[in-house]
Amino acid sequence: MHAESTITERKAAALAAFKDLARDPGVPKPDPILVVDNVVRRFGGLTAVEVDHVEVQRGSITALIGPNGAGKTTFFNQLTGFDTADSGSWTFNGRAMNGVPAHRVARSGMVRTFQLTKALSRLTVLENMRLGAQQQKGETFWRALIPGSWRGQENEITERAEELLARFKLDTKRDDFAGSLSGGQRKLLEMARALMVQPELVMLDEPMAGVNPALTQSLLGHVKDLRDQGMTVLFVEHDMDMVRDISDWVIVMAQGAVIAEGPPSTIMSDERVIDAYLGAHHDAPLSEGELEAQLHEAEAALDAEIEGETQK
Repeated sequence: MHAESTITERKAAALAAFKDLARDPGVPKPDPILVVDNVVRRFGGLTAVEVDHVEVQRGSITALIGPNGAGKTTFFNQLTGFDTADSGSWTFNGRAMNGVPAHRVARSGMVRTFQLTKALSRLTVLENMRLGAQQQKGETFWRALIPGSWRGQENEITERAEELLARFKLDTKRDDFAGSLSGGQRKLLEMARALMVQPELVMLDEPMAGVNPALTQSLLGHVKDLRDQGMTVLFVEHDMDMVRDISDWVIVMAQGAVIAEGPPSTIMSDERVIDAYLGAHHDAPLSEGELEAQLHEAEAALDAEIEGETQK
């Protein structure tokens, strides 16, 4: 009963934090865990990410959505140290993170999963889990030669790994090679392994992509559990039913920039979001000039086709 009460309180607290917020891009949050300013990433002449300002509220589930090519995964890569931004800065728990390598980002408590899972297929499920633990004493050369210096810690790591595998219903697979798991099971393994770090912020890149519908509800439940255990979640997703089901707040990207923010119940009716997905003025009637231009194009195409047939 106490656990259910705590879960309800955390969801209520997350929703209360967004209650009176404006629906503007970059709106300040009451208690942001992640703050991003002026992040730009270019590839040649293409600007993939150009985010002026965005904040992620602590203790919430925030969805990051947008059409294909909006820059969502590239943005994730900048924040987690898997790619280097051309300019800009961001802080996690008030600590500057730009230029910090990926392993130190994870060590600080900000971890991510990938759209294409990164399980080490020729290691067992349990071995994959053990690798996720931080600051392992046996990883240094000299200590590795003295089992007594790291055996106790390894036993603790194994115990925690087995607890997580049981929670994610992968305990029966503990001795199987990770490569033998289904796509959905690999997603579960990657999420469970991320929790070995005991993170504060979990960033999920399309957690439902390629997952069998039978496992979808299980994954949804685990994402909700992260918030209920006091963690913050930022996830990329295209499935709007999932976004509406589990998110407390939604951030929308298009062409590399944040164009809108708002609650999941109303964000898809925002004109800026509709324009991003369907094109600006998608439902506006054509002007007389536009109609005439289209007619001329059609006539020119028809004339060219007739001329080509005549020449034959």
